[in-house]
Amino acid sequence: MNVRISRSLGMVAVLYFTANFTAQNTKNHTLPKEQKIEEVVMIGYGTQKKSNVTGAISSIKASDIENAPVAGRPEQVLQGRAAGVSVVSNSGQPGAAPTVRVRGITSFGAGSNDPLWVVDGIVVDNIGWLNQSDIEGMEILKDGASAAIYGVSAAKGVILITTKKGAKGRMNLSYNGFFGVGSAAKKLDLLNANQYANIMNEANANDGKAPMFSNPNSFGAGTDWQKQIFNTAQRQSHEFSINGGNDKSTFYTSFGYYDQEGIVLRDISNYKRINARFNSTHKVFDFLTIGQTFAYTHVKAQGISDNNEFGGPLSSAINLDPTTPLVVTDIASQPFPSDYTNNANIVKDPNGNPYGISHYVSKEMSNPLAFQETQRGRYRWSDDIVANVFGDLKINKHLNFKSTVNGKLSYWGNQAFTPKAYLSSANSNNTNNLFREIQRKFEWNTENTLTYQNKFGLHNLSVLLGQGYYEYNISYGQNTTYKNLPTNNWQDASFNFDISATDKTSNAWDGKETHKASYFARVVYDYDNRYLFTGTIRRDGSSKFARANHWGTFPAMSLGWNVSNESFWPENNVVTSFKLRGGYGVLGNDAIDDFQFANFFVAGSNYTFGDNVVHVGYAPSTLENPDLKWERTSQLNIAADLKILKNFDLSVDVYRKKSTDILRRVDLPGYLGLINSPWRNIGDMNNDGIEVSLGYKKNWGDFGISANGNFGYLKNEITRLEANKEYVNFASFQTLGTVSRLQVGQSYGSFYGYQNLGVFQNQAEIDAYRNSNGGLLQANAKPGDFKRLDANGDGKIDDADYVNLGNSVPKYTFGLTLNMNYKNFDIMVFAQGQAGNKIFQGLRRLDIPEANYQTSILDRWTGEGTSNTVARVTKDDPNQNYTRMSDYYLQKGDYLRLKLVQVGYTLPIEAAKSIGASKIRFYVTGENLVTFTKYTGYDPEIAGADTFGIDRAFYPQARTFLFGANVQF
Repeated sequence: MNVRISRSLGMVAVLYFTANFTAQNTKNHTLPKEQKIEEVVMIGYGTQKKSNVTGAISSIKASDIENAPVAGRPEQVLQGRAAGVSVVSNSGQPGAAPTVRVRGITSFGAGSNDPLWVVDGIVVDNIGWLNQSDIEGMEILKDGASAAIYGVSAAKGVILITTKKGAKGRMNLSYNGFFGVGSAAKKLDLLNANQYANIMNEANANDGKAPMFSNPNSFGAGTDWQKQIFNTAQRQSHEFSINGGNDKSTFYTSFGYYDQEGIVLRDISNYKRINARFNSTHKVFDFLTIGQTFAYTHVKAQGISDNNEFGGPLSSAINLDPTTPLVVTDIASQPFPSDYTNNANIVKDPNGNPYGISHYVSKEMSNPLAFQETQRGRYRWSDDIVANVFGDLKINKHLNFKSTVNGKLSYWGNQAFTPKAYLSSANSNNTNNLFREIQRKFEWNTENTLTYQNKFGLHNLSVLLGQGYYEYNISYGQNTTYKNLPTNNWQDASFNFDISATDKTSNAWDGKETHKASYFARVVYDYDNRYLFTGTIRRDGSSKFARANHWGTFPAMSLGWNVSNESFWPENNVVTSFKLRGGYGVLGNDAIDDFQFANFFVAGSNYTFGDNVVHVGYAPSTLENPDLKWERTSQLNIAADLKILKNFDLSVDVYRKKSTDILRRVDLPGYLGLINSPWRNIGDMNNDGIEVSLGYKKNWGDFGISANGNFGYLKNEITRLEANKEYVNFASFQTLGTVSRLQVGQSYGSFYGYQNLGVFQNQAEIDAYRNSNGGLLQANAKPGDFKRLDANGDGKIDDADYVNLGNSVPKYTFGLTLNMNYKNFDIMVFAQGQAGNKIFQGLRRLDIPEANYQTSILDRWTGEGTSNTVARVTKDDPNQNYTRMSDYYLQKGDYLRLKLVQVGYTLPIEAAKSIGASKIRFYVTGENLVTFTKYTGYDPEIAGADTFGIDRAFYPQARTFLFGANVQF
């Protein structure tokens, strides 16, 4: 019998093994130890046997993710599946990209903490264009030793993605698709109209004012604004692929369609994506192989403003008073009819009735359904083409030369029609306009590598030499706006209208190109699969820095010892494999805008000179800094890998990640007149962590089970800021001002504010709270107000009493995947979560005293002994209970989410063959089924570009039920 085993390794050689067995021999045959096919992993510009890997690399295979439908973004397949990798939702809005962090926060700036994405050897800025079903495997290079081969771009971690390739043999056709419906898993408990009116009257009474409502109990439940914005939402995906080949050529082709509606106002919150891919490999001669990958993606999407307290339907639904009707059918019956009769551009429903307008809650808040009417016809789009070509020349049996040319061409833009509309006294538009913007960006690079591999005796040696050249941001853009169109309907709006030249405006710009060059080398050596060594060095040059600092050098080294391969290791069934490994590497980061070392003169500083005529003036935009240089991140990793009781695989990593010379804009006084603050290398930060991964796999006849769990602990600490500064202000929120800081000795973006000591129950407690001189610490307080901690003991309560209130970055992350199969049935359960962080809940507009409350306000202080946690209601708020930052606004962000449960059934082979198929599988999936958390907002999974854990009306993730099928022919 002939057995042929093959494994696709992306752009590396395919390994084949042939073994011969005879039918007459009845013994069980096993391959000799040295001939067994071992799992290999991508390590950047090559592969390595997993048993000999010395770095911290987590692998995710196609089999781990192919049956796990995700909500439109391939980054989400990483969530909960790799220790030390945090994937947190930025929004539940369709198509929204999650925030991905590898081993914590590396730098201070937005975007500079995103990992480096490498798809089939192509460095890309994101993978939103990638089809999940096209992924063959993902490798996350987490430590300095494994990521150093990518040098200056690797400090935030590197994620290598290999797409599927064709295989020799008969042509195969596959279909994978699903259809489902989602809805909001949770709604906030908000005051109804009766409760709202009573609370508003009580707040006025506490301020010595007349009541707002004469008969608050007459309102009943009122308008449920959340009910008006949340809806069921459909989601579907269809993916086809064809692959095949022969001894000379192989190919893989796929087509995909994805369509998702949002659970918030689906008419203006939706996402559609079309994918096409073609990969091929051709053996031109025995010594020459060429190939290419090509992917095209088109996206069209609509979205609402979310996680933004200053407007948008989510924030409006939370803050609008429930006494305002959704639609007004009898204007004369309204308490303020002039709101509807004095405004010609008021927005109306399809029946001609005006949408309700709140007389109490205005500013950016507006009726969500009226707002929806003003947003129709707005959309964004993108077209991405990502491709490469490569040639692999086998010079002799030990020496290979490979050359690749990679490129990404992107077009994107948006279009919006803004009609004449009156939403409220503070939110109206008396002119209409049509806006269109188009941008283009092309990026390309070429890389050449020479690889020497040899085995002599018990020695195994691989040497890689490489060179690369990269060009980024070859781009331009332009936009056009037409005002005062002779239509107020988005469907009729057009740039073909002949309007006045004064109503036409256009802008155009060119991007600033960035150039990089690199040289790199790596040596991989092992002796008898026992003693392991990897050494890497990369030298990168970038036009982002001045000539003296163009170049940076990034070295790394790692060692390993396969202890269980030693002769002294006893044969046993307890620990059958044991490897120690450790490494140290220096990585870089240059994620800042281009040419920030220079000082450019920009227009706009106009002036008059003698004749009172305004002259166009130019002025420096910032201060130059020729000493600006790379950030450096050094990382030490020590680890052990064990196989226990034959069925358990355990890995434990301990690391220290130290970032120095962190790039950040410095704070300068406004009187300098600079448009932009200059960049400086002004910070240091440490990330210390522990990662544990445990896998189990076992089969008993027709029943099989596998489980993979991971746990990560992270301690983040800022160790240095700019000179003479212990902290700099970070995130802010409305009238509270700063709510988080970057502070030496604390975690990135830690929350700061007053520590509340309870609620004053009576005047005697206020009078007794005095400083050492006998003065009242809170002279403006009244019974029912918060009692603040005098943290610095200076005898007064002010900003100097702000204390650390908790971390925004989770300390613990964890995930568990459980797979079981019995005969033709299979089940998958996936859970993930995080802990050790706080969430700032900023859902209420503090500058609108009449904004609605959550029902937690019903636990407020109303008299002695009624509450020691929630202060009295008041609009004037003389004690600043609700208008200054305190721990009142913070809640624990811990959660455990049952992310995915899937039950599948595969038809018997005979039934599949009867219709010409080789496999037919049906499945039912439930997503986000239940979340265990004490957080009272919509969703505890809250990220952000550079800030974590600030809930400003977060778009929640949907609870979804899907039905799908996998068919192979």
